[in-house]
Amino acid sequence: MTRGGREKDYSDPERKCIATGEVHPRRGLIRFVVGPDDVIYPDLAEKLPGRGIWVSAERSALETAIKKKLFSRGAKRQVVVQPTLLADVDAALLRRVTDRLAMARKAGRAIAGYEKVKDWLLQEKAAILIQASDGSARGKSKLRAPGGRGSFFEILTGQELGLAFGREHVIHAALAAGGLTDKFREDAVRLSGVREDDDDVGGDATGKVKKTT
Repeated sequence: MTRGGREKDYSDPERKCIATGEVHPRRGLIRFVVGPDDVIYPDLAEKLPGRGIWVSAERSALETAIKKKLFSRGAKRQVVVQPTLLADVDAALLRRVTDRLAMARKAGRAIAGYEKVKDWLLQEKAAILIQASDGSARGKSKLRAPGGRGSFFEILTGQELGLAFGREHVIHAALAAGGLTDKFREDAVRLSGVREDDDDVGGDATGKVKKTT
């Protein structure tokens, strides 16, 4: 039992962030490991051998961990943090997000294009609405997210979103409910934290949701 008498969710073990000192479900943090060369590497799949060092999936937390040399403290020895670490985490999360979308598309669980997305939303088939961050605000305002936390993301550019659909540019996309969609949401929330540093973006439909929910 946790404080307040709530049952603890053991399906998602908690870890402590080395930057904030706060404990969160693992899905809201990023695991890092020390390589054989004493270099810190992100382990987003959480499969690399070695003791995990955990940092909240927030840009400010990552910046604090780097600036204050907290990775060495977490590893209990001197380690090397590459100057490209933040960019490497962003790129790795981006690959995971676009890979999830591509897999969902092949499974018939993701579509792109204004009319197709609009149709899915009207039929209440869409669980997540995704819109390009650099798309026209007027055009994007015509589509309403399904509602609920993590049902709307606006963290990918049109070119990045296009990668998942084999197109040069995509502005509107949608995902139907399912396992791939849940995995996409988790990685997209983490990418949102790395790319933005504002816990109050949007409302219940925003992709930038609290990591503790």
